[in-house]
Amino acid sequence: MIQSMTGFGKHVVQLPSKKITIELKSLNSKSLDINARIPQSYREKELELRKMIADALIRGKVDFGLYVEITGEETTAEVNQGVVKKYMEQLGKIAKGDDIKLLELALRMPDTLKTDKDDINEAEYEAIVKAMKEALSEIMNFRNEEGKVLEKDFMDRIATLNTLLEKVNAMDPERLGTVRERLERAVADLQIELDDNRFEQELIYYLEKYDITEEKVRLANHLNYFETTLKSNDSNGKKLGFIAQEMGREINTIGSKANYAPMQQLVVQMKDELEKIKEQMLNVL
Repeated sequence: MIQSMTGFGKHVVQLPSKKITIELKSLNSKSLDINARIPQSYREKELELRKMIADALIRGKVDFGLYVEITGEETTAEVNQGVVKKYMEQLGKIAKGDDIKLLELALRMPDTLKTDKDDINEAEYEAIVKAMKEALSEIMNFRNEEGKVLEKDFMDRIATLNTLLEKVNAMDPERLGTVRERLERAVADLQIELDDNRFEQELIYYLEKYDITEEKVRLANHLNYFETTLKSNDSNGKKLGFIAQEMGREINTIGSKANYAPMQQLVVQMKDELEKIKEQMLNVL
């Protein structure tokens, strides 16, 4: 079953004095690209959290946010009284004003607040890990649902390609007959005598150049292989992309060899279906 690289997951955990929110959003990308937004005090755990994301999501452009909201009376910021008093003294020498006004001005200056960095306690980190697992589970479910939509679209388009290939097979004898008549008329217009055996040999040679039997067989095999890969247990967008490229080569060759307008119209339809498959393939994990 295939998975989409598009997804969203969110989980909130409430601690006694904090509310911690984990948000994950992913879009398609050729590789794994994680953009993390984490408060400075939680940076020591960033690598571990990134590894959790990488192990679960494998590929995609991922925006990861860890947001912390203080809901209790806990705070780690304190007024740096010595710095504030020094600012007030200097400001008082520059301009007259009461202490309240000087204090307001001083508090706007750098380094007036000091923050003690607290280590993340074990219970808090366990809560973060749990929230991360829940958010990852949610985004994986999102990806799976999107994958089902993509899979149905691919199956419908593969069915259309098989139908068009059947029409190409049915049309092929008529095409070769038309090409043969065209060559015979061209030779007749030259109004010269030819050895019948030699002419037949040359005719067979040219008809073999227009033969598309191998291309039709290979395209049928590629269509079956694509469908089998689509139904495998693993989501392998890159492999499906390679198969689609091979399908394109066979379709292009059929078009170049066709030399017959009705068949070339079928080839155009096949190219259109394949192009839509390739566009959607960019979203597959």
